[in-house]
Amino acid sequence: MKNSHRFPGVLAWVTLLSLFTLSFAGIVSAQSSPPASPPADWGPMSISLEDFEYPYPVEYMNLTVYGEDVRIAYMDVAPTGPANGRSVILHHGGLYYGWYWSEQVKALAQEGYRVVVKDRLGWGKSSKPIIPYSINLWASNTARLMDHLQIEEAAIVGHSIGGQMVTRFAFLYPERITHLVTVNQVGLADRRRGRGFRPLTGEVDTNPNMEEVYAGLLRWADDNYTTWQPKFLDHMRIRYGQRLGGDWARLAYVGQLTNHMRAMDTVVNDRQHIQTKTLVLGGVDDYPTFAEEARQAADAFPNGEVFLIQNVGHNPHEEVPDVVSAELIRFLDSGN
Repeated sequence: MKNSHRFPGVLAWVTLLSLFTLSFAGIVSAQSSPPASPPADWGPMSISLEDFEYPYPVEYMNLTVYGEDVRIAYMDVAPTGPANGRSVILHHGGLYYGWYWSEQVKALAQEGYRVVVKDRLGWGKSSKPIIPYSINLWASNTARLMDHLQIEEAAIVGHSIGGQMVTRFAFLYPERITHLVTVNQVGLADRRRGRGFRPLTGEVDTNPNMEEVYAGLLRWADDNYTTWQPKFLDHMRIRYGQRLGGDWARLAYVGQLTNHMRAMDTVVNDRQHIQTKTLVLGGVDDYPTFAEEARQAADAFPNGEVFLIQNVGHNPHEEVPDVVSAELIRFLDSGN
């Protein structure tokens, strides 16, 4: 008690500091994971993301596929540093969007690259036709986009299912690719054996339980990121909002068509035929066997190498963008 009366100012400061520390810890804790429930201002979103702004201007290429008139959305970013005359085309993953490459676009453009980012057909700002999707189709769409933009050859980068697309592109169009990069590619091993086959039913839940939807998004966040950052919340906001939109059934069915295709195809056997200089890159915390499968995949490419990042999950270009950008620039500058 004597000390408490003798140093009231110090005690007050200690108390204030303790309260500040607890408050700061609460803020950090709140930011270290997604909110426990969806924010009140989350409403319906368009399946073509008209209400979501991309970091660079979006343009469209019109084409006809299986008799359907469609358009593919893309960003075409000119070099901001001295131009080196080279191009890079970035491909997003299965449930992602071209905008999440923004940090790599900025870094590559500063190094003098022309950077093109494509939203694959059936997702993002691109059309959502009901057609037989395939890895071959998506790879051919990249070739058509290159023709549209008058790009003869480019470095091709793909994340997750985009890694399968770019691997197939290198297999089908070897004369048009200078470097191949896969980032946490899905399907590094062929897991089709024993899975059987189920035809599509076409059944879609047009009125999903939104509490269950958000619970699934929380699991997705935990599975895909080792260290959560608030900026990742845009993915959850889009996916949540699209389920509230009037065209959700169409997007869900396109998703079924995509997953159906993935169950029937693999790029594992493409690798041995690809002479292109290849980088297999990824965050080690993706799933337990990812690192070993990534090393095996790199060994299967005649000119492959691997770059693994510790303590990072499925989306390293978002979790540690500077590390990924630096490695991309190093690899792309290393020559064909």
